[in-house]
Formats: sequence, C-alpha cells, structure tokens
Amino acid sequence: MSARILVVDDVDTNVRLLEAKLTIEYFDVVTCNDGATAIELARTEQPDLILLDVMMPKMDGFETCRRLKDDPATRHIPVVLVTALDGRQDRIRGLEAGADDFLSKPYDDLILMARVRSLTRLKIMVDELREREESGRRFGIGGAGVERLRGTGGRIVVVDDNAEQARVLMAELGRNHRPVLANSIDAGISAGGVDLMIINAANASFDGLRLLAHLRAREVTRSLPILTIVDLKERQRLVKALELGANDIVSAPIDPDELSVRVVTQVKRKRYTDFLRERLERNLEAAVTDVLTGLHNRRYMASQLQSMLARANRGGEAISVLIIDLDHFKSINDSFGHDVGDEVLREFAVRLATNVRAVDLPCRLGGEEFVVVMPGTSLEDAQRIAERIRRDISSEPFRALAGKAPLDVTVSVGVASSVDGDTPETLLKRADQGVYEAKDRGRNTVVSRAAS
Repeated sequence: MSARILVVDDVDTNVRLLEAKLTIEYFDVVTCNDGATAIELARTEQPDLILLDVMMPKMDGFETCRRLKDDPATRHIPVVLVTALDGRQDRIRGLEAGADDFLSKPYDDLILMARVRSLTRLKIMVDELREREESGRRFGIGGAGVERLRGTGGRIVVVDDNAEQARVLMAELGRNHRPVLANSIDAGISAGGVDLMIINAANASFDGLRLLAHLRAREVTRSLPILTIVDLKERQRLVKALELGANDIVSAPIDPDELSVRVVTQVKRKRYTDFLRERLERNLEAAVTDVLTGLHNRRYMASQLQSMLARANRGGEAISVLIIDLDHFKSINDSFGHDVGDEVLREFAVRLATNVRAVDLPCRLGGEEFVVVMPGTSLEDAQRIAERIRRDISSEPFRALAGKAPLDVTVSVGVASSVDGDTPETLLKRADQGVYEAKDRGRNTVVSRAAS
C-alpha cells in the first residue's frame, strides 16, 4: 500500500531518520520543520497521515494539531503526535487536540509502522467515500443529516469477560454513551447497529483477536469502528491487533480519561463515515430517480434500454416500450395551478407502477410524458398491458387536492416492440408515433406501431 506521509519535526536528524524508515517501506514522504509550514503543506499536499512532533518553537504540536483539525480542508487527515513526552496529561492533551494517536520517543519501529498502515488504510477508505460523495453533489442533494455529526454519544458494545475491567468500562462509558456488555464471542458477533465495539484482546474464555478478524471478514461489520484493549507490554499482540484492522488501541490497565477521549473520536468518525455513505446513496438515487414522482428518470431509462436492446440484437428476447402522454395536461395546470398538476402526476405514477410487472421499468421522461420499458414482452402482450393502464387511469377520477373536485384524466399510449437492428431512438420513435396517432383518434386510446 502506497501512501503519502508528512513528517514534521524541528530537529533535522529526527526528520531524516523517519524519512528513511518510511521510504524503505515504500511510503511517499514530505517533510518540514515547523507547525505553520505543516499546516500549509497539509492543505496543498493532502497527505494520508501526519507524524507531528510536539516540542517545536513558535507553534507546538498541540496547537498545530488543533488548527489542522479545525480546518475543513485538513480535519480528515489522521495526525500522530510523536514526542519524548510520556506523561498521562500530555497524552490526553494531544488526543483532546484531535490527534489520532500519541507515540513516545524512542518509539518501537514495528508498532510505528503498524500504526501508520492502520491509519492510512482508514484515511484512504474515507477519502474514497468523500470523493464519491463530492462527485454526486451535482445531482442537487442538500445537507440532510448534518445535524447528526454534532452528537458524540453512541451505542457501544463492550466484549470483555474480565469482570472488574468491564465494570470500569461500563461506568465510564455510561456517562455519555449507551454501552451494552457482551461477555461472550457470540454476543459480540451478533451485535448490530452500533457505533463502536470495544474488544478485550486478552479475554480468558475466547481469543479477542480472532473475534476482531472475524468481524473484519464480515460485510456487515467490516467498517464498524473497533477499539481494542491491549497491554502495551504485549508488543506482538498490539501489532497484530492493528494489522487485523483495529481502529484504535486502549492500553490496559485502562485510564478512564484516555478511554473517554478515544471513544469520542471513534464515534465522531463513525458518524462522519455514515453521513458520507448516506449522502452517497442519496446522490446515486437522485441520479436515476425523478424527484416529483419517484419513478426512474430519463437518464436511467436510456442506459437500461441501451443494454436491453444490445442483448435483444444478439439473439435475446424482444423489448417492448410504452410511451404514455397525459391528455390535455396543460389545461389542468392552466385551470387549477401547478400544485394540482403535480399531484396528478404523482397519482398517475402510483397507478402506472401498480399496473406493470416487477421486471418492467416505469419512467418519467419529463413533463406529462412517461415510458415503460418491458423486457421479454411481445407487441401483443405490451398492447394488453397498455390497455389495462389506460382503463385504470380513465375509470376513476383523480382526487388531486383536498377540498377540490375530482379530475377526470385520460392517456394516449403508443406501443412498439423491438426488431433486429433497432436502436433506442428507432424503437422510441415508433412508440412516439403511436402516441400521435392515438391523439389524432381522439385521445384515451392505445395504438401499436409495428416496424415497417
């Protein structure tokens, strides 16, 4: 895995040493010697991780980290504070400033590299979500769900069979979160809809690291934040936890204040990634859905019809299409207003969708014009379905708005079925010609057009 690392230290020897170690592991390394330059490089270079010294003149690492996390352009970049300070208050201060971890000098190379790989994996995953969500904004999705990012309390599952340690965890977490204790591997695996899972790597009754590996192998829990409790003296177990996908490590015995800060960080990150995923899903839906009616839109119809016709032209089953136009719809808008017109379109979409098969694609082309793409359907069968739709629309008036008189609505329908060599344009053109002929016959009519 290749990633870009920004190394910040005012001592050139330290910078060169870290640069050499990271380069050997095939990381791309950018360096600087002060906080102000680090902030500027973070904005312009967008590294995947920042290794930041604490003891620097002018602007120390705590303040640099705080400014990086306050800036929307850099707050998503993981920061590891690297320092000779090893006091509890310094570590908590760094975490409260937004640091993702706090490593003391002299650091263990194996642990450092495991931590770097773990955090860069996370950064790359979040970046992919951010990029895909950003590319979808052109479809007009707003800021729904942003308010949830402000919350820090979450549902947390604790998997720990150490009674005393579990008691400390539950008491501390209960202050601001909704913790649930699961003291068996089965309970831990079945937990769903949680913001964070905390696993004791040294459970007596089962292997905590095996549970971690199992959770990472399952699709439903692959992205679930997992915080692992490890005795820092157990070097191999700590490294293995990070390699298996632990998002963070809490040292045993547990420091309640440090636990609190690390848990809040993980819950916030979970909320952010959930927000990105939700926005991405809504963007993708907006790309293929008509906002007013909820049916598929022209863009989606065109792509599906193209692929269906390609299969039909290679010897597959024929494709039929219906083009449906609401009769005299302009007069509804002119006489009753666009609100009533919109309600008519919504009600029509419901009736249309309930009169076609699950495999058919009812779509809105625009205005009062709709199309239904019908795979594996002959011209005769499509004609019968079109007649059913026409009867359903005309047989019962539309109750457009409360307090308004019901409206009589009819449709003109053109039907066409594919032949070898058809393109979407030629097939839709025949169906459209059927619509024009239906209107010439007085509307409220279905006309089939066979290929000449």
